[in-house]
Amino acid sequence: MKKRIGSYPRVRAEGGGRGVVSQAGGVLLVETIRKSGLDQAMSAALASWRRPRAVHDPGKVLLDVALAVALGGDCLADVGMLRAEPGVFGPVASDPTVSRLIDALAASGSKALTAIRTARAEVRSRVWKLAGSAAPDATGQVIVDLDGVLVLAHSEKQDATATWKKTFGHHPLMAFVDHGPSGSGEPVAALLRPGNAGSNTAADHIETTQLALAQLPKKHRRGRSTLIRTDSAGGTHEFVAWLTQRGRWLSYSVGMAITDVIHQAVLKVPSSAWTPAVEPGGEIRDGAWVAELDGDCLKGWPKGMRLIVRKERPHPGAPLRLTDADGLRLTCFATNTADLAIADLELRHRRRARAEDCIRAARATGLRNLPLHDTAQNRIWLEIVQLALDLLAWMPMFALTGKARFWEPRRLRLRLFSAATQLVTSARRRHLRFARHWPWTDVITGALQRLDALPNPG
Repeated sequence: MKKRIGSYPRVRAEGGGRGVVSQAGGVLLVETIRKSGLDQAMSAALASWRRPRAVHDPGKVLLDVALAVALGGDCLADVGMLRAEPGVFGPVASDPTVSRLIDALAASGSKALTAIRTARAEVRSRVWKLAGSAAPDATGQVIVDLDGVLVLAHSEKQDATATWKKTFGHHPLMAFVDHGPSGSGEPVAALLRPGNAGSNTAADHIETTQLALAQLPKKHRRGRSTLIRTDSAGGTHEFVAWLTQRGRWLSYSVGMAITDVIHQAVLKVPSSAWTPAVEPGGEIRDGAWVAELDGDCLKGWPKGMRLIVRKERPHPGAPLRLTDADGLRLTCFATNTADLAIADLELRHRRRARAEDCIRAARATGLRNLPLHDTAQNRIWLEIVQLALDLLAWMPMFALTGKARFWEPRRLRLRLFSAATQLVTSARRRHLRFARHWPWTDVITGALQRLDALPNPG
């Protein structure tokens, strides 16, 4: 009888291989940078930080770090994975050079942040035009979701404090453009805050919204074509008043806390005034109803605000709150949209849950922790994380179809970016030959063909 030695084949390993490229699927992100013009925009934006006789361009150095983060890195030193593959990623700066650039940008304060954000906004307008029907504004309205994120710190870092969840770290406030059911969304603002920052601080919501609007194409920075959507942390008098007073009104849909006034008003709503809630497909939601409140509930709030409440049967075993009524869970939100039925408005607000998908993607893309010590340095890191998330959102818009269009960062890395290839030089041109047996080779090569068909930036 043969002796069984295991279920896997036994192989011998040695170094010295040639012509093999790891993380070769990252070429999808490289081509996204090239076709979007992000490399040119970042190079121009950071030109003043380039030292005389410097070898490396600051714009490419920052993009290299963003690429490393998009591929799964979580610190500056992870740029080494790009440095090992110059055939795909070009010359990559050393770790000391990367650190010096981050320190220089951090020392410049708002000047560096403004330069990076301006370049991102400029490129975003081009990307949305190139994406056509896949762009977030293809329906005529852009939805921006605001939400806070707790980022834990495992060492003493500047502004790391105790959080409301009794953990230790920071509490940045972020904004994402909702891509709807066809994608995971893209970041448009990140405001770094101490861990003890309040969830419903109106000034922080206003500043984050301003940063987010500045990232949108100009036609979406004012007017009803942009919807600002938040949970109950945004349901403050100051924030709603600011949204109302901003030139031509912005559309908003903000969660509201169930106050005693709202609770009493709900108890007085007649049964005939309740409308069944609906699901995304238009079917009736069993056990859930919506109604619009008026009267005392709107006193002190801006003119044109509508208050809509939802009641539903809680899940079996779910505890009720003091603000619930008649054994039904109550939630409430406010909006200034006047031309939609309340069931449709409630469904639109409920879709804010997609912001949690964006946060999950951000945590998997450099936001699991803030790796640097100083707050100014970590502000630059947040911009790097956003650049990485931009690339992970833009590449599928440009190049992926079918189910692959919905893949989140972890799946993109596992199936596409981690693919290894053979690097072949023929007729003075470099070719990447992906393995024929890799299950997603056709997805990679098809995506590269679509990227190649896009026009080059002018």
